[in-house]
Amino acid sequence: MTTATATPLVRTEGRSRLNEIWRIVRLQTVNPSIFFGIPWMILGGAWAITVVLALIITSSGAPADKVLEGFRYSWAVLSPQWYLVAVGVQAIAFTFSFALGFGATRRDYWLGTSVTFVLVAIEMAAAIATLVQLEKLTNGWWVGAGMFDALWYGQSTWLADFYTSFALQLFVLFVGAGATTIYMRWRMKGMLSLTAVVVVVVLGGIAIITATNQWIAVWTWFASIGTIGVFTIVLGLAVVCAIGGYLVIRRATPR
Repeated sequence: MTTATATPLVRTEGRSRLNEIWRIVRLQTVNPSIFFGIPWMILGGAWAITVVLALIITSSGAPADKVLEGFRYSWAVLSPQWYLVAVGVQAIAFTFSFALGFGATRRDYWLGTSVTFVLVAIEMAAAIATLVQLEKLTNGWWVGAGMFDALWYGQSTWLADFYTSFALQLFVLFVGAGATTIYMRWRMKGMLSLTAVVVVVVLGGIAIITATNQWIAVWTWFASIGTIGVFTIVLGLAVVCAIGGYLVIRRATPR
């Protein structure tokens, strides 16, 4: 008489890396308004205020072209950036433990989150660059309201506006995400240490430049590389934050 021995079934097929990454993207965007809705509500509110201010000023007799020139120094176009830093924080703090709980690896989690950030940056950059051109075409929405055609925007091509906005969006998202990985790995001690390092580096740099009377040389160098060069540095800092965040989160403990 033979005895049959039951052997457990073991799944040997490999899971697709792209599917795993896309699962994280879907996890991050389970509430799409966080990434794709609220930033535009903030921009829309800033735009409405800008239009109302333009109407008030032009109704007093000021020429629309002069009003539009004055709005060039408005920072309203950057209004969602502070919110996006918080989004970068929440993207890690609210999903990391859950993602690892349903079997995601830290690498796939970080890649999926990075893909989400890139998609958000592309969407916002393309829309902002297009709105800059529309604002220029309508001479400030026909009332001299300059919100998007401000600061460095509108000085060059659509592609330049897209690139600078893309670099900025990606930077603020990864700054928030990277700082959160520090907190998850070392908690408050890590955050205090990070703050101390940033303060020392910034103040040390200012002290060295001031002591050597190099401020003119610094501003001359920034002027020489232009807007594209400056935002290439910003994009490089975003990449540094992304790589640093991944290295830290590999050792982070979900709680």
